[in-house]
Amino acid sequence: MESMDYHQAKALLEWQIDLGADEAIGDEPINRYETPKEVPKPKPAVKAEAPAAPAAQKGPDPVVVAREMAGEAEDLDALRAAVAAFPHCELKNGARNLVFSDGVPGARVMVIGEAPGRDEDREGRPFVGRAGQLLDAMFAAIDHGRDGAEHPIYITNIMPWRPPQNRDPKPDEIAMMLPFVERHVALAQPEVLVLMGNIACGALLGQKGITKLRGTWSEALGKPTLPMLHPAYLLRTPIAKRDTWADLLSLQARLRG
Repeated sequence: MESMDYHQAKALLEWQIDLGADEAIGDEPINRYETPKEVPKPKPAVKAEAPAAPAAQKGPDPVVVAREMAGEAEDLDALRAAVAAFPHCELKNGARNLVFSDGVPGARVMVIGEAPGRDEDREGRPFVGRAGQLLDAMFAAIDHGRDGAEHPIYITNIMPWRPPQNRDPKPDEIAMMLPFVERHVALAQPEVLVLMGNIACGALLGQKGITKLRGTWSEALGKPTLPMLHPAYLLRTPIAKRDTWADLLSLQARLRG
């Protein structure tokens, strides 16, 4: 066989690469059609081991502990102390302050948001940043407000501590704090609930999709409940404010009725 020049060798190599032979796996060529001199003996089958049983959960169930602690609170001050003492939510370790509530306890309207942000974490009150300022303006438009208003409102969140980087709370975090929210509503005794955003609707209604849920009255914890767009969403999507105005008028009509 005549020796190949550089260009022929390069063309042959490229042709092999196109066929998928793109890796050299031995120094010597192997004849795959040659009969082996010795037939290898089959290895004995290895008995498969049964999968290990899942480890039992260590320590008490956080949801059970939360339910017990919340149930023992006889007033809002005791509930706040119980939330502060709850040891199982890791969010408290990275937060500056517990964000429990604001406004007037016993108000006809109780607003439940999602979780504190940076401003709320710093001040220890819900809805005090830009979204909070918009929320105040929204309720002022129907003659409602926080402290000192003729028609007061009471405000809290599903989560009392700020998640890192303002991420959404995880399902297990929501589950362990939900007994405190339920007790909070029972002690505050509002006439209606306003759920701000997806997290609050998911926790108390078991549904998400706030753009579809908003404006439709439902029931949560035995209270008439109105889902509304979160003020933070309205800051990003100003055109949605007209939907929120319709929801506020629906709330006003419900209270007057």
